[in-house]
Amino acid sequence: MNALDAETKMQFLFALRSRGVTETRVLEAMESIDRGAFLRGIFAERAYEDVPLPISCGQTISQPSVVGLMTQALQVSPRDTVLEVGTGSGYQAAVLARIARRVYTIDRHARLVQEARQVFEQLNLSNITSLVGDGSFGMPDQAPFDRIIVTAAAEDPPGPLLSQLKVGGIMVVPVGQSDTVQTLIRVRKSENGLEYDELRPVRFVPLLEGLGKET
Repeated sequence: MNALDAETKMQFLFALRSRGVTETRVLEAMESIDRGAFLRGIFAERAYEDVPLPISCGQTISQPSVVGLMTQALQVSPRDTVLEVGTGSGYQAAVLARIARRVYTIDRHARLVQEARQVFEQLNLSNITSLVGDGSFGMPDQAPFDRIIVTAAAEDPPGPLLSQLKVGGIMVVPVGQSDTVQTLIRVRKSENGLEYDELRPVRFVPLLEGLGKET
């Protein structure tokens, strides 16, 4: 965000704070990652508006305040390994990479993963591993994870992902059976089981199984 003028940066951070993003490490991470790098064409000009915007493969980049609130809800420490299901533009993974030890991100669309990798390289984010695959099954080879974030809505928190979460870990996932009624859920895993917190209403694309058809 170094190329941004001070006023735009101030407005961006003010919008995040006014919508509930208050954790210093999250705000600093979002200040350091240029959202415009993850957008193409005319949409790059709107990078610092608090709105979702279209990206390739019929997907969207989430609005910054939602990225901030989901990141904040994860309560990531500098030692944590994070799994993100749904790479999309790569913006959420990039923000996480600033505050976690390592980020694994998976998406069913090969084009999105390829485009995100290019931006990660441009930003020198060497602690992100991005893979093409069915994210609903997670990454068993790299499990367990300290934190898991899902950027697509499931009917219930996916069992394979819960099984890959460490005891003491946190998963943040949108849950809902339609694209109009969804709730952001935080799941904490303890020795005694799972504890669920409802955080806020959200709207995400559905979590789909299988690989995406490339266009």
